[in-house]
Amino acid sequence: MSHTCTRLRVTLDAGPAVHQRAGLSRYAEQLAVHLLTRHRADVDLRLVYNAHSGHTLPAGLRHAPRQTLPLGQYAWRLSVLASQLARIPYTPLLGPDRHTPGAVYHATEHLLPALPGPTVLTVHDLIFERYPEHHTRTNRLFLRLAMPLFVRAARQIIAVSRQTARDLVDLYCADPAKITVVYNGVDPAFQPASDAARTAIRAAYSPGRPYLLMLGTLEPRKNHLLALHALARLKAAGHPHRLLLVGGRGWLFDPVQQQIAALGLEDDVLLPGYVDDAGLPALYSAAACVLMPSLYEGFGLPMLEAMACAAPVVSSNASSLPEIGGDAALYTSPHDEEGFAAAIHLVLTQPALADALRARGLVRAGQFTWARCAQETVEVYRAART
Repeated sequence: MSHTCTRLRVTLDAGPAVHQRAGLSRYAEQLAVHLLTRHRADVDLRLVYNAHSGHTLPAGLRHAPRQTLPLGQYAWRLSVLASQLARIPYTPLLGPDRHTPGAVYHATEHLLPALPGPTVLTVHDLIFERYPEHHTRTNRLFLRLAMPLFVRAARQIIAVSRQTARDLVDLYCADPAKITVVYNGVDPAFQPASDAARTAIRAAYSPGRPYLLMLGTLEPRKNHLLALHALARLKAAGHPHRLLLVGGRGWLFDPVQQQIAALGLEDDVLLPGYVDDAGLPALYSAAACVLMPSLYEGFGLPMLEAMACAAPVVSSNASSLPEIGGDAALYTSPHDEEGFAAAIHLVLTQPALADALRARGLVRAGQFTWARCAQETVEVYRAART
């Protein structure tokens, strides 16, 4: 692909980095940081976000040129959808010192305004199509109406996995020629913690007992129920481990709480809530095993973060997870509690297997970098301009 000396003008939606805490937040923040630091000669970057909540940009982006929109969350989403339905350029983004028609607009979450110039849409997953019961009715209705419009309107689409790319073609008949798979990266801060840090984190989160770790928003598709049933089996087999369910509480979490009680696991399951990024490497490193029993993941970033911290991983074999984890995890069906418990048991009782998974995990995680993600994204911007 030929390169020109002209800097690409790009407007990037930094909203997820401002308003969210999960994988979308890390994607938007790390992509923006790497574009600003490594691609200043190629990209003239401007950030845009909806300033409805009073939240601000992460520290690493505070000095970036930006435009804010003073809209409420629902007004932002519905006005973007209306612009696509009416095929009318989204005027709040246009004008002096704002997104200009010749610039590439990059929608980093599933929200693409109608604009006169080239647009790039990142699609993280189509879970609302594959598992509609795991979305709220309002969100499901919005996305089912909006996403086909966004996919059709985007000049180029970034899919975060081959699984997501296949879903786009299967569900929306998206043109494969305009889809590029660009994997997420792992922040270098995720690395094996020191012995002292691991000891401190165990004392803080699970004093006196080793622990299994599951990280992610507490919502149905993460399949906490499978992890709980596996824990009950491990406990019956004499394993002393607690299970830490780390993450903000999503919707429909009540059944998980009820299952904890029904299985008699009140003293074995800990819910520490959200843990900020600075605390995660030690939390991963000190885990006896990290669990990823998800029914569906567009990418599954916690798997790679765990591997980067030398934690062995037991995962479901669903959706993108085997694609991302490769040979560095053990896999079972997300519906097989006996098999999932057996895989964890192997990790806990066979040190050689656990060590092999740790070693393979470090190699696997090293293949996914935000630097590569940013470089490949710049190439998508160039394709959008042609």
